Amino acid sequence: MNTLDFDQGNTIIRTKDLSVAYGEKTAVSKISMEIERNTVTAFIGPSGCGKSTFLRSLNRMNDLIPSCRVTGSIEIDGIEINDSNVNIEGLRQLVGMVFQRANPFFKSIYENIALAPRYHGIRSKAELDEIVEQSLRKAALWDEVKDRLKESALALSGGQQQRLCIARAIAMQPSILLLDEPASALDPISTMKVEELISELKDEYTIVIVTHNLHQAARISDKTAFFLMGELIEMNETSILFTSPAQKQTEDYITGKFG
Repeated sequence: MNTLDFDQGNTIIRTKDLSVAYGEKTAVSKISMEIERNTVTAFIGPSGCGKSTFLRSLNRMNDLIPSCRVTGSIEIDGIEINDSNVNIEGLRQLVGMVFQRANPFFKSIYENIALAPRYHGIRSKAELDEIVEQSLRKAALWDEVKDRLKESALALSGGQQQRLCIARAIAMQPSILLLDEPASALDPISTMKVEELISELKDEYTIVIVTHNLHQAARISDKTAFFLMGELIEMNETSILFTSPAQKQTEDYITGKFG
């Protein structure tokens, strides 16, 4: 199978006994998890607990690390994404990723959005114009940049650059967006705009976010997973996990006793 076709089932991501190691170091150990479609799922836990490694495994970004070994299963709508016949480029179109620090290309705002669709065969200027506008609208950025599309993306503020990176991911029409600490380098106002954007986008996308900010997880996520030392300690509805955690380790973390 060279492409991934998304059906209408409620569970879109399922892992079973997923482990990830870098050389001799195990970063993630035997994690089984289900993530539902059109929800926001937050991963929390102290630095080095495996949450970003787990996130990167969902679109095989860990493949780029030579020493990395992945065992166990990752299914997206029933398709095992680690099978050798899965087209990785196609996978990453459908499972977009936005990183901790905004990384716009050294190009215009327009080209940051249009570059990937053009690479994948779209040549019509009218079609590219539509993709750029709709992507920027969905990222709540259009009104701020519509008269500056030919300017360098590097002229945007940090918060605008991060929303541009979200728009760039949206341009490839993904079903899933992976966000790795997308607001950690932003000021409070920009962080609020990104959080508002995430809440709006879940109507169209399944969103998985890694965050160190417990208040952020509580504000924007439907479910929260707590990681510790490479293991999944607990996952539940966010309101339940933050008010009535089942595990003492979770309670200690969210009440600030460690981490």
